[in-house]
This record gives sequence, structure tokens and C-alpha cells, in this order.
Amino acid sequence: MKNILIIGAGLSATSLIKYLLQHSTEYGWQITVGDISLDLVKRKVADHPNGRSIQFNIKDLQQRTEEIARADIVVSMVPTSMHPIVAQECLKHGKHLLTPSYVSHEIKNMDTEAKEKGVVFLNELGVDPGIDHMSAMRIIDRIKTQEGKLLAFKSYCGGLVAPDCDNNPWHYKFSWNPRNVVLAGQGTAQYKDKGQYKYVPYNQLFSTITNAEIPGYGSFEVYPNRDSLQYCELYNLEDIPSIIRGTMRRPGYSKAWNVFVQLGCTDDSYTMRDSHKLSYRQYLESFLPYIKGKTTEETLAHVAKLKQDSPVMAKFKWLGLFSDDIIGIKNATPAMILQKILEEKWILDANDRDLLVMQHIIDFELKGEKKRIISSMTYEGKDSENTAMSYTVGTPLAIATKLLAQGHIHVTGVQIPTSPELYNPILDELEELGIQFNEEEISL
Repeated sequence: MKNILIIGAGLSATSLIKYLLQHSTEYGWQITVGDISLDLVKRKVADHPNGRSIQFNIKDLQQRTEEIARADIVVSMVPTSMHPIVAQECLKHGKHLLTPSYVSHEIKNMDTEAKEKGVVFLNELGVDPGIDHMSAMRIIDRIKTQEGKLLAFKSYCGGLVAPDCDNNPWHYKFSWNPRNVVLAGQGTAQYKDKGQYKYVPYNQLFSTITNAEIPGYGSFEVYPNRDSLQYCELYNLEDIPSIIRGTMRRPGYSKAWNVFVQLGCTDDSYTMRDSHKLSYRQYLESFLPYIKGKTTEETLAHVAKLKQDSPVMAKFKWLGLFSDDIIGIKNATPAMILQKILEEKWILDANDRDLLVMQHIIDFELKGEKKRIISSMTYEGKDSENTAMSYTVGTPLAIATKLLAQGHIHVTGVQIPTSPELYNPILDELEELGIQFNEEEISL
């Protein structure tokens, strides 16, 4: 019997746990799920005969050692910073490891030893990163097999709210870590356009947008991700003239968010004095000049060069930014306060459904003819717990775990799913489960 240990039972682990339990009898698995919250684990394991629920403290060395030692495969769903702790223990005991997160430098440095021990550390098996890699590489490899020349690669992804649950002027609700949304894009975005390297600093990021269309879902705007250039190496596209990855939002979002960026509301580098005593209005005024005779609303409109009746001002009013509600958080950074304000308004209601959108636009030349492939994927969640984000993160990870347990994965060392051995069987099963890409090919 294979013993599979899942560490972390949060939202993104929901479909992972459900999938592995559903297949456990057929394949003879015992599924141990550990989390700091035993109640959460018990609710998700739901007394399944092949499930084992434990309260798990990753900082407890004895427990960590015992549980990983008794497992055959470990799936780490803990915060990214904690993956190396799990990985070190897996390395010590010669256990396979899977995560949905980006490969950290610490884990990358374990590659040689993992290969020596004959184990695989599979990373970036969620949606982004994960499904983005697999779906892109399937197309790229197909074009290369046909001896086509890659000219441009654009890849966009976004977690939003399903159209029939979209009831706020931002056309956005949290479907993943709110803190990551508030801090998104900080740093300098890097990409390549027609052979020239481009660099977009954070203060210009949300005014550097392009547009995209998703069949059946209409228009989106896209702002550049931090470092698109690393994908030249990851996807073996070193000579491609244009490459960019971006995040998708509904039109109008970026213009409004840019005001927060320009004011300094997304800064997480210092704490505001007496932050717990500030009202929302006072918080906003902290970043505005004093203009005699003008209200906070009028001052903001003046500084941001907006009309009082503009859609952007309507978004701010809807958030309650001009209210006298008290923040109530001590030693808070501007970003932490903004996150609190947004969490009160952007939360998914119990029956709300989120939307995951992804699109690749790939230009290439084949036999003297220039062509474009537009590959789009959309997936809507069922409710606020069974979200599209959770399903598209947990399901490819679950499929990879099954393949590994069955002996269908033969690579060792630190890996991401960019090879046919990994992406073909995972994408094939994802299609059967409703996560599929629709392709359109046009001549340029």
C-alpha cells in the first residue's frame, strides 16, 4: 500500500484531497492529511476509510521526521517559504515530493542529491505555475516538431469572479491570497518585444496594459508580470523575438489600482503610526496634500486627475475609502490596511463563483507562412469553497501524484512539468475533467 502524505489542508488542497481519496481504494493508497487545524482536516477527509487525519505542526521536528519517514510520496501545500523545510526532510529519507509552487533557490540546489537518491521533486504543478507551463509547451513542442519557427509568445492568466456573480464596480473578488494581490507587480517587469528588451518599473506597470479577448467572456486588460525573460530558458525559446507573460483583469481595474500605487497605499516597507486609530478617510488623507477648502474626495480627484463622477472615483466610494470607519490594526503597513479594506468588499460570498481565465497567443512561421495560434481556457468554480482557483491548482497536482504512485513518472531530481512525459498525461486527464483549451489558428 502506498502511503501519501498531504501537508496542508487549506483551500487549494480541497480538490487534491478529494481526488486522491476517491482513487485510494482502486489503487490501494492510504492518504494522510495533516494541518495545524485538525477540525479542517477532519472536515475534508470526512471519515473516508482510506483517510487518516492528523494535527500537523511543520515546526515539530519529531513529528515531521516520523510522518515523512513513513510516507512514500509527500505533497506539500504549505506556504512557499516552508517548502524547503519539507524538501530537506524528504531528501533525508529519500521520499518523492510534489508542490504547486515555484522552484525556490533552496530546492533547486537539492537537484543533484535528489538525483543521486533516485527521487523526484516535482514543482510548479498548480495552475500558474503549472497548467500554464504544460499547455504552452504542448503547443511549442508541436510547432517545433513541424519545424516551425517561433516568432512571439504571449501568455496571460487571471483569477476573477464569474460573470453572473460580478456585482461590484471593480469586477473583481479575491479567489486567492489577498496579500499577494495587494503586492502584485512590485519590482520591475521584464519582457521582450520585437527583439528589444523592455523594462517597466512598478510605478508605470498599471498604465502599461494591453487588451485580450476570451471567447464567451469578452474583454480583459493585461498588465505585464515581473520577469517574462526567464521563460526563454524554461521553454527553450532563447531566440524568440517577442515574449511576455501577463495578469488579466477586467477593463478599468488597472487605471483605478494605479491610483493606489501612485499614492503609496501598496507600500509594505514601513508601519504607519497609530494605524489602529486611523479612519479609512484619515488613512487616505495620509497620502494626500492638504488643499484648503477641498474635501478628501475632491483632493483625491485633483491629485489623481479624475472627474468626481468618473468610474474610478465610483470604485473608491464603493470601497468606503471616504468613511469614518476605524481601521483597528496596530503597527500596520499601508499595504496591510489596504488589504483589510479590500477584504471587506472583495470577499467571495457563500454562493459566489470565481472564474479562471488563461490564454496563450503564439506566432510562428511554417513553410514560409506566418500563423498564429490562440489557445484559451476558462473554468468557473462551484461556490466559495469549491473554487476554480482551488480546482485548477489541486487537480493537476493530484493527477501527477497518481502518475508517480503508479510508476508512470521516471524523471528524478528537481523538475517542472515542461516535458511530454509529464504534460501529456496530465493535460489529457484535465480535459476529461473539464479543464480544456480551445484553439484557434489563423494566418497572419
